[in-house]
Amino acid sequence: MIKGIIFDYGGTIDSRGVHWSEILWDGYCHAAVPIDKTTFRTAYVEGERALARERIILPQDNFHDLLIKKVSLEISFLPLDIDDKTREKWIEQIAAYCDNSARTCVNEARPVLEALHERYPLMLVSNFYGNIDEVLREYGIRELFKGIIESSVVGIRKPNPTLFRLGVDALELPAQDVLVVGDSLRKDIKPAEQLGCQALWLKGKGWTDEEDNQTHPHTITRITQVLDWIDKLQ
Repeated sequence: MIKGIIFDYGGTIDSRGVHWSEILWDGYCHAAVPIDKTTFRTAYVEGERALARERIILPQDNFHDLLIKKVSLEISFLPLDIDDKTREKWIEQIAAYCDNSARTCVNEARPVLEALHERYPLMLVSNFYGNIDEVLREYGIRELFKGIIESSVVGIRKPNPTLFRLGVDALELPAQDVLVVGDSLRKDIKPAEQLGCQALWLKGKGWTDEEDNQTHPHTITRITQVLDWIDKLQ
């Protein structure tokens, strides 16, 4: 029996299971930045490393603020000679595109989260930048979660199952009574199952073809399917 649910955030609630690099790449295409996808992915990785090394994202930053900083870093790693005006235009266009995409996905997920909130305690367990509380508040879904376990705050990152253990402990439930919903087979589903949790993979376009080609017996393709999956299980 499911008595509590842990959700991942980035890639699960805010992008329909699609890896965020894909959303950002769409933003770069929207802004007509003259690079290929391989070049973008290199800059994306370098940007993530820079964010991990330094405290650039602040707790009070909303998602648009985060995107401005994140895209600014990525563009700094691109092999392009551009003027400041063009650079700032690209940054704002990409950030606005991605923020709008996230808001649309969160709005789609909200009725599902509200329905689940009526039936179960919900926790959020996420690899994020230290500002997820502000992001959830701005998007109007913070009150749906009993608590948040955020990698930047606790100093542990997925796929370390300890991050999920903290979420299970916060729910005060046995692991076998907790369902974990996430978009990454490696970072969400497998660590959750190592703890004895039930797991449901929201599968969209991932970072690698290898993960895209993998399968799992408990897989959905839309967050709206969580309710039906639970009802069938119960």
